[in-house]
Amino acid sequence: MPYYYGIDWTYVVIVLPVLILAMIAQANVSSTFSKYSKVKLYRSVTGAEAARMILDRHGLYNVTIEHVSGQLTDHFDPRSNVLRLSDSVYGSDSAAAVGVAAHEAGHAIQYAEGYTPMRVRAAIIPACNLGSKLALPLFIIGLILSIPALSYLGIAFFALAAVFQAVTLPVEYNASNRALKALEDSRRFNEAELKASKKVLNAAALTYVAALATSLAQIFRLLILVGGSRNRRD
Repeated sequence: MPYYYGIDWTYVVIVLPVLILAMIAQANVSSTFSKYSKVKLYRSVTGAEAARMILDRHGLYNVTIEHVSGQLTDHFDPRSNVLRLSDSVYGSDSAAAVGVAAHEAGHAIQYAEGYTPMRVRAAIIPACNLGSKLALPLFIIGLILSIPALSYLGIAFFALAAVFQAVTLPVEYNASNRALKALEDSRRFNEAELKASKKVLNAAALTYVAALATSLAQIFRLLILVGGSRNRRD
C-alpha cells in the first residue's frame, strides 16, 4: 500500500535515501573544491591559463575563454565556442581551479573531435526537454482517470531524463580523464598538484552518478504507484 497514515512510503523508502546521498555528494564537491583551492601551484598557473594551454595544444585557437560570475558555474558553450570560467577558477592558481578549468577544456575537445557520447547527448536534448514537460502531467492524469497506459507513457517520458544522465556519465568521466592527461603531459604540475586536481574531479563526477541513481529510484517508485493503483481497481 503506497500510503500509510498519510505518508508515501515509496518516497521515504526508495527516493529519500538516494536524495540524501545526492545531497552528500553535492556537499562533498563544495568541501573538496574549497579544500584544494588552498593548494597553490608551485608554478602559479591560473585556471584560465591552464585552459588556454590545453586548448592551444589541441589546435582549438578559435575557442575563447571568458570570466563568468558565480561559484562553480564553469561550462563550455558549443554554440558560441566559448569556455566560461567562474570567479573561483578563472584567475585562481590553485590545484582545484586548474582541475576544473582543464575539465571544461576537455569538453571543448570532445566537441571538436565529435566524441560519440557527447553527440548522442546533444541529439536527445530536445526529446528530454519535451519529456520533462509531459512526464508528470501524463502520469497524474493517468492515475486520476485510471488509465495505466497514460501513466506508463508519463514514466517513459520521465525515463528520458535517466537516459540523458546515463549518457552524461561517460561524457563527464572522459572530460576529466582528458583533463588529467593534458595536465600531466604539460609537465608543469607536480604529483601532489595532479593528485589534488584529480580528487576535485572525482568528487564532481560522483554528483552525476547520484543524479542518475535518483532518477532511477524515482522511476521505480512511479512504477510501484501505478502497479498499486491497478491492484486496487482489480
